[in-house]
Amino acid sequence: MTGESAHVRAVDAFIAAANERDAARRATLLGQALAADVVFWGPLGRGVGRKAVEGFITDVVQGHPAGPCRMMRTSQVDAPEEWARFAWCFTDGAGQVLLTGMDVVHVRAEGDIDEIVVFAGPL
Repeated sequence: MTGESAHVRAVDAFIAAANERDAARRATLLGQALAADVVFWGPLGRGVGRKAVEGFITDVVQGHPAGPCRMMRTSQVDAPEEWARFAWCFTDGAGQVLLTGMDVVHVRAEGDIDEIVVFAGPL
């Protein structure tokens, strides 16, 4: 791993996947960001594997009742060693913020995220 750049690359690929409407392109981006056996702790529970993350994105991000929504990173990626955290917001098509939060990710030496913990809402 080359320090923060590997963390930023993985986090930004994950966010790009969350915003991608084309399923094939989304799967490619998740393949660039996540280990095959990624563990995802989200607001709806725990999932294992890229397909679980893809399902969450399809259902929650792409299928939101407010219509097409976007996830945006709103902070730097703070990356001490193999762990990283970043703040994000979730906006509707008009750019109105629907939700904010922070994710904590574990990045393997190869640069893949193998664990994601989503904290939605303010502390």
